[in-house]
Parts: sequence; structure tokens; C-alpha cells
Amino acid sequence: MAVLSKDVFSPAAYTDDVEVARRFKAMRAEAPIHYIEQEPYRPFWAVLRNSDIKQIERDNKTWLAQPRQTLIPRDIEDAIIAQYGVRTGPVRTLLDMDEPDHRQHRNLTQSWFHSRFLESLKDRMATLAKDTVDHLAAQGGACDFIEQVATPYPLIMITSILGLPDSDAQLVLRLTQELFGAQDPDLQRSGQYGQDVAMEFFGYLAGIVAERRKEPREDLMSVVANAQIDGAPLTDMDTLSYGMLLAAAGHDTTSSSVGVGMMQLARHPEEFAKMQANPEIIPLTIQEIFRWATPVRHFLRTASCDTVLAGQAIKAGESVCLMFLSGNRDEEAFEDPDVFRVDRENNRHVAFGYGAHHCLGRILAEMEMEALFREIAAQVESVELAGTPEWVKTNHTGGLKHLPIRYRM
Repeated sequence: MAVLSKDVFSPAAYTDDVEVARRFKAMRAEAPIHYIEQEPYRPFWAVLRNSDIKQIERDNKTWLAQPRQTLIPRDIEDAIIAQYGVRTGPVRTLLDMDEPDHRQHRNLTQSWFHSRFLESLKDRMATLAKDTVDHLAAQGGACDFIEQVATPYPLIMITSILGLPDSDAQLVLRLTQELFGAQDPDLQRSGQYGQDVAMEFFGYLAGIVAERRKEPREDLMSVVANAQIDGAPLTDMDTLSYGMLLAAAGHDTTSSSVGVGMMQLARHPEEFAKMQANPEIIPLTIQEIFRWATPVRHFLRTASCDTVLAGQAIKAGESVCLMFLSGNRDEEAFEDPDVFRVDRENNRHVAFGYGAHHCLGRILAEMEMEALFREIAAQVESVELAGTPEWVKTNHTGGLKHLPIRYRM
């Protein structure tokens, strides 16, 4: 197959899910990794195979999150470095950290995302999922599924877990969309690549942190606000960055997966019927939705020493770009990878990353998705697309921004 375009890196490439998957497939047929020189980015190696992505993520001594974590246009990257000294600007989250900082900071909240704690949320999730699907019945058989279901459902859950006021949910949503949608003209606030949004997010969270330090509560923001490592409190920047990561990533990636899941069920009524008839396969369905959605499209890692990957020599200081969507459509890892199959087994996808940086909130996301799609399977008789799905224009984190559907309850 001829490669008509190797652009699987620009924000625009991800506005056509079928075409970007076709490009990845053609590139994998050529080679497992490609050296990319594509403006406006600095050069990097694109890693396309599931096994190579996992190999990199298992070895966080050779492959570092610092100093380059995402694809940022060269001029913007230079401006951020000039102002803040580092490519991530004022933000320093788990995603940016290497050892030992990464493990120490991750341990601060890991127990909150352990299944034993999440068990206490099951009833709340089930009630919220039922209320959310009940809401569809009031929409007259047609709606924008992103606006009515995919966005509000996980947003309410994460603000509740963090202990943020219900009245702040729309503010958190706006800031999250502006932060992750910094490349999309419909969502972006300015040309600062989200730095100004991060500052507003910090300003909002600073008030919450101050309250929780004065009067801690039984919520996750209290844990973050009062966290200590080796007996010393986190810096204000680390505290606010941690809070922002939980508040934003804690719902946006789940929202993206919910939307893509419904799109795929609408596109494949035979698979929807299979899920309805066999609700016991819903855990498998959820994993297939995650594989298909892959809401985080890439992360970069930088070689700490000269090494070899897939037979290719990589020099110390060179960056590799882990193309998670390609890894989740890899023919060597999945049978019929371009087929959406609600009962797919042995689904070893990389939608949550892998290794040390494996997504902290995976169990929470799985529980939320399972509760919601159980209600959808029980209450929605049929669903079809009522228009063209519209994707967020981003090469990093995002999904659909509009999904018009028609349905019968």
C-alpha cells in the first residue's frame, strides 16, 4: 500500500479517524519505527508497534519523560522555554516526572484509586449512570451525545471525588476543554498553547487548596493539598499541578472514550445487539472501546543513553514518540485490529499507557464506563448516527466534540 501521507502527527490528522488509522497501517507495513522531520516540530522517531511501545514504557531508566513530553511546535516550545526554563512551562505533573520523583508523587494518591476505595463509589456510579441514561428519554429520541451524556457523566464523578462544589463543574469543564483543546480553533483560548489556561486553573485550585489545608475533608483534594514527601510538603506549583491533572484528565479521557464507544455502537448495530443480548460481555466491550478511542494519542520519551530499538540505533538525547493509536491497531498484537468487536478477548491495548506511567485512574474509568454502558444496554433499544461525528482537532488528548445520534428507548 502506498503511503499517500505520513502525517499522523498534526492536530488536523486526527479529525478523520478512518484516514489516520489507514496512514498508521501503511506506515507499519513500511517499518516499525520512522524518523520524522515534519514542521513545525523538532525531529523525533515515531514508534508504531504495540510491543515496542511497551518495551519503552517498561524501561524508564533508558527512556525518560523529561525533557520532552509532547509534540509542541518549535516556536511555541522555544517561547515556553525562554519564559519558564522548561518545555512544560509552570506545570509539573506525574506525566512529566522521572524516578524517583514520579514514584514518590504517584504514591501520594495511588490508594485513592485502588479498587477497595472505589468499591464505595459503585452505588453512586450506578445511580448517576441510570439518571444519565434516563435523561436521554427526555430528549425526544435525538441528541448530541457528547453534550448530553459523554461530557457531564464523568465530570460529575471526578468533581465529586475531588470534593469540588457542584457549581464549579462548568468552570472545570471549560478550563479542561481549553487546556486539552489548545490546538482546536473552536476550543482554544489563545496562541499560548494552554499556558494561560493552566494559570487560570492554578488560580482556581489555589483557593480550594487553601481551604483544604485549613479544614481538611474526606476528599481527594484534601489529600493533595496536605501531601508530604519525606516529611516536607509539596511546593505550591507541584500541588496545583497535581490538582489540575486530577481535575482535567480525571474526566476528559473517560468522556472521550464514552463518546467514541457510542459512535462505534451506532456504526455497528450488530455489535450493539450482541452487547444487549449478553450483558456479561460488557467488561470486554469497555476494553474494546478504550482500544478504539485511545484518547491520549502520543507521549514522547527521550533516550538517556545510546540504545537500539527494533533494530534501529537511537542516540542519547534523541526522542521517540509513542503512537498509542497505532499500537492499538497493530496487526501483530490484535486479530482483525480494524474490526470493532464487543466481545474481543485478550485485549492488551495501550490506551492507558504502560509500565511506570500506566494511568493512575484506570480502574475508576473502567468502573464508570461499565456502569454507564450497562444502563445503555438495558434501556436503549437502538441507536444510529444522525449526522457526521466531529473530532477535536488535537494530536495529544481528545475525542469527539459532537456526536449527533437518533435512538429509541
